[in-house]
Amino acid sequence: MAAASLIRPREARAAKAMTVVWESEVTILDPHFTTATISRTFGLHVFDMLFAMNEAGQIKPQMVESWDASADKLTWTFTLRDGLKFHDGSPVTASDVVASVKRWAMRDPLGKMLMADTATLDAKEARIFEFVLKQPFPMILDVLGKPNAPLPVIMPARIAATAATQQIAEPIGSGPFRFVKSEWRPGNVMVLERNSDYVPRAEAPDFLAGGKRVKIDRLTLRVMPDQSTGANALMAGEIDYMQYLPFDMLPILEQEKSVKLMGLGGIHQFQGNFRLNHAAPPFDNPAVRKVMWKLVDQDAILTAIGVPEKYRAQSCSSFWMCGTPLTTEAGAGGNKFDLAAAKAELKASGYKGEPVIILEVSGSISQTASRVLVQNMKDIGFTVDQQPRDWPTVLARRSKKEGWSMFPVYSNGTDMFSPLSHFYVASTCSADYPGWSCDDKIPGLLKSFTQAATLEERRKIAAEIQAAAYALTPSVMWGQFTIPAGYRSDLKGLIQSSYPMFWQVDRT
Repeated sequence: MAAASLIRPREARAAKAMTVVWESEVTILDPHFTTATISRTFGLHVFDMLFAMNEAGQIKPQMVESWDASADKLTWTFTLRDGLKFHDGSPVTASDVVASVKRWAMRDPLGKMLMADTATLDAKEARIFEFVLKQPFPMILDVLGKPNAPLPVIMPARIAATAATQQIAEPIGSGPFRFVKSEWRPGNVMVLERNSDYVPRAEAPDFLAGGKRVKIDRLTLRVMPDQSTGANALMAGEIDYMQYLPFDMLPILEQEKSVKLMGLGGIHQFQGNFRLNHAAPPFDNPAVRKVMWKLVDQDAILTAIGVPEKYRAQSCSSFWMCGTPLTTEAGAGGNKFDLAAAKAELKASGYKGEPVIILEVSGSISQTASRVLVQNMKDIGFTVDQQPRDWPTVLARRSKKEGWSMFPVYSNGTDMFSPLSHFYVASTCSADYPGWSCDDKIPGLLKSFTQAATLEERRKIAAEIQAAAYALTPSVMWGQFTIPAGYRSDLKGLIQSSYPMFWQVDRT
C-alpha cells in the first residue's frame, strides 16, 4: 500500500473530483503520432473529432453540424457546429480541420488511403470545408470518425503544422477536458480539468458519440504500475476507477459492495498479438514466421494469465475477432497448435539459430503470454532472448528496424474487428509502422474493402485479406478476452465501455 499512501484520501478531495488509474502512464500526448491506446484515451478527453462511433458501430456527427455529398459522390461539403473553441480560446475553423486531417493522414493507413483518393481538401468558409475526390470513397465518414489510433482529432492549425514525424509541443484541443501542464508530474500524476467552453451535442451519450456533458471538474490520473496496489486502493476508496483489474483479485473485488466491475464482450474485448519484425532475422524468413502459428496455445496462455472462463473467448483464429460481423476461419486451416509439426517445420525452414529478441512489458499480462510462448519456442529449437522493459521503452525500441524480433501486446476489439483498422493488417507495406510486413496483394484488397457497398461484399473481401494475412504472418493472435475495470459504487452515469470515458460520470 506504499504507493496508495501517496493518494489524497476521499474526504480531502473536492466533491466534483475523481482520481483514476488508467492502463499505464500517458507519455505521448500527440494522438496523431502513435497507435498506443493510452494516447488514444488521453486524446479522446482533450481533443474532439469530426465524427464518432456509437455503441452499434454507426458513425455519427460530432464536431460536424451537417454535410452533403454531390450526386456523383465526388464532392463532400461539411459544416462545423457553431461555438467550437480550442482550449486557448481561439475558435475552431475549417482551416484547423484541413491542417489537422492532412497531418493525421500522413501517419494513419486509412488516412493515407483517403488522401490518395482526394484531389483537394480545402477550407471554403470559416466553418465549411470540402473534400473533392478523384473517385468515390464510400467509407469517408467511417475514416473521419474511426475510433482507432492514430485518432483523426482536430487541433489548431499552428500546432498541426508540426511535422508528422515529430510530436506536437503542447496538447491543445477542443475536447471536454483540458490538460493542465503546470500540474503534470511525469511518473506520478497528470491532471485534466473540465473545459468550461465545451458545447456538447444535444443527443444522449452513446459510446464515443453523442453529447459529452462533463460533470466532474477535476480528473486526476495517477501512475500506479502495480495492479494489486491499485485494486487495494480502489477498495479503500483512495481511487475511484481502475482500468485494468488483476485477475487474481477478481473474487475479492466481486464481493466488495463499495466496488462495481465492468466486464464487457464483443468489440469491447481485447485481442492479444505477438507482433513480428519482418525487417530482421529470423522473421524476415517467411518459413520461420509460419512456424509461429503452431506454437501459440491460446487456452494455455489465457489460463496462465488467470482469465476466468466468463471473461474469455474460446480459441479464436479470426484476425477480425470472434463474435463480430466479419469473423472468419479463412486461412486458418493447418495453423493450429502442434509442437511436433512446428519442430519439423523449423528444421526445414533454414533457421540458423539467430536469437529471437522479445521486447516484453515488465509485469504485464502480455509478458505472461510471452513466457508461455517462449517455453514452446525453446522446446522446438528456437534461441530466445527475453528483454523486459517498461512500455515507453518498448515503444521507443520498436521504432527501429534492428535490435528486436517480436513483442507481445493486446488491443481493443474496436481496433481489431476490421481489416481497415487492425494494426498489423491495415499497416501492410507501410514504411512507418513497426514490423514492416508487406504483401502486395493486401493493400489492393483493403482498397476493395473500402469500395464495397454491402456487408456481404465486405465479408467476402475480409476473408480474402485474412487468408493473405495468414500467409504473411504480420502477427500471431494469443487470445481474445476481457479485462474488467472497477469503479466506486457511488459513481453514476459511467459509460459502459472498455474505453475509459469520464464526460458523463457524476457522484451521488
